[in-house]
Amino acid sequence: MVMQKKVKVKPNSKQQKIEEQSDGSLTVYLKSPPVDGKANEELIKLLANKFDVAKSHIKIKSGLSSRQKLIEINTDIGL
Repeated sequence: MVMQKKVKVKPNSKQQKIEEQSDGSLTVYLKSPPVDGKANEELIKLLANKFDVAKSHIKIKSGLSSRQKLIEINTDIGL
């Protein structure tokens, strides 16, 4: 199954956390600054842990350099 999630990213936060919003979107607080793709790497790592999939199963579909992102999570690989 492939899920798509709208994600709002807040880089340079004091702590890492993921909050699920009432509309199903996620707000993700990242410690990394939005420099050289560091925040995107941290985002993918956090989402991989949350959804229990490999990092390679998560793609940023849109918003690579934006705070609003569309993330695709493939949960069936390897089943």
